[in-house]
Amino acid sequence: MATITVDDAAPGTRRTPRRPNPGRKIRRRNTAIGWTFILPNFVGFALLTLIPVLVLFYMAFTNWDVFGSATWTGLANFKRLLHDATFATAVRNTFYYAVFHIPLTIVVSLALALLLNQKLRGVAFFRTAAFFPYITSIVAIAIVWNLLFSPKYGPINQVLHVLGVANPPGWTTSAQWSMPAVIIVGTWREMGYYMILFLAGLQTVPRELYEAARVDGANAWQRFRNVTMPCLRPTMFFVTVMLTIASFKILDLILVMTEGGPGTSTLVISQFIYQKGFQEFQFGYASAASVVLFLICIVITIVQFVVNKRRAA
Repeated sequence: MATITVDDAAPGTRRTPRRPNPGRKIRRRNTAIGWTFILPNFVGFALLTLIPVLVLFYMAFTNWDVFGSATWTGLANFKRLLHDATFATAVRNTFYYAVFHIPLTIVVSLALALLLNQKLRGVAFFRTAAFFPYITSIVAIAIVWNLLFSPKYGPINQVLHVLGVANPPGWTTSAQWSMPAVIIVGTWREMGYYMILFLAGLQTVPRELYEAARVDGANAWQRFRNVTMPCLRPTMFFVTVMLTIASFKILDLILVMTEGGPGTSTLVISQFIYQKGFQEFQFGYASAASVVLFLICIVITIVQFVVNKRRAA
């Protein structure tokens, strides 16, 4: 039996008009609406982040001091960094800050989250009080803490004198104690923010797991180790990555609290970049140091992803 198509139809046969597809118009309209929302963000990202980063990578291989055109120098800036003692000091100080600041902040913020996750009277006030330093002006924080750390008149050393410490630390005036002082202040300032993240993670842990653990006779430590920590693994991973990147990019607190001193005891990579770029106008050299900092953060982040993936497997 032959099938009659539209083309094979006899002359004069009335063709059925093709109806418009309303679903296609709706999809096009929704797509256009979606682009109107995300396009400004993409344009802003391209103009303010992507293009400057690409220019930064180019400038790292040039010699440019604002005046005149940039001169291509290849790997000269990176070779100079390898023999720069000041940059080596900045790298050591950055790792020093990160190695102590990251675990200390995680421990303190997690402890606060566990404490403030309980049903306590006035818990909302204490949560706000713990978060408040994170949104406080960094200049005000630096001034207050410098007064607290004053070797002669600061209340911290006065308390240490009362406790029997004959020679309390010099804190920000001492090359040995200046970085520990910055770590203390950095932990105090950021613990509230990461406490909020841990609180969000704790509130997703099913209560049935705690009840089952209690029925099995698990004590508080066993419940924390076998129930809380496994459920907090995604939150812990996110906090660790964000805290690591923030620790390696530390600048504002050190800049207003110690200015990298005494000497170079608190000089970090970000401040080294700031000095070479905006004080000495060696933008090519500063760009090379920025690329090194970027690579350090990328490598550490990749290692964290690999370790987390193996633990989750």
